[in-house]
Amino acid sequence: MEIAILLYERFTALDAIGPYEVLSRLPGADLAFVASERGEVRTDNGMLTIVAERSLDEMRSPEIVLVPGGPGEVGARAGSEVLEWLRTAHETTTWTTSVCTGSLILGAAGLLDGKRATSHWLALQTLAGLGAEAVSERVVFDGKIVTAAGVSAGIDMALALAARIAGEEVAQAIQLGIEYDPQPPFDAGSPEKAPAEIVALLRDRSRFNEEAAARR
Repeated sequence: MEIAILLYERFTALDAIGPYEVLSRLPGADLAFVASERGEVRTDNGMLTIVAERSLDEMRSPEIVLVPGGPGEVGARAGSEVLEWLRTAHETTTWTTSVCTGSLILGAAGLLDGKRATSHWLALQTLAGLGAEAVSERVVFDGKIVTAAGVSAGIDMALALAARIAGEEVAQAIQLGIEYDPQPPFDAGSPEKAPAEIVALLRDRSRFNEEAAARR
């Protein structure tokens, strides 16, 4: 079972690595990080690189595609190469998936038209503008497309997908193996739960980053 995790400059590490830790443990998994070219790809903070073992041309028909999010998604969805690869791969995938703002890349490729999908809570309006029925849910299945909300939701999505592929016992064994038992110190993981001033702070930071990017 070929699984391709797409990389591009300034993707968010956990968006890719969280699902990797789950999906790589599926029986028969042949998982590879792919990018436009083989080699190192920088994450969003520039302090970590992950090696793409295969180029897009070397993995044209994976059974599962996973697209992470991150600030670099703006460039990824503006480029024709990644979008064309996604369109072609999606024709034969069993599952096409995304984490966080990776769903914006799927939307830009035209894969989410009329589909229920989710993304990071700050990106839901943008997602709706790309043709999706944007919903504020942790994991969303719509046909063979599976989207996850922000960053850490990718682990939940991968476990739910593992259950669909290999059964709940396998998925539970994977969860136990990675000891995924979230007990966060704060109940501030969604805009509905976080204090209003924290939500406002994140919105302001996001707006500042968008304006800074537009000036480049």
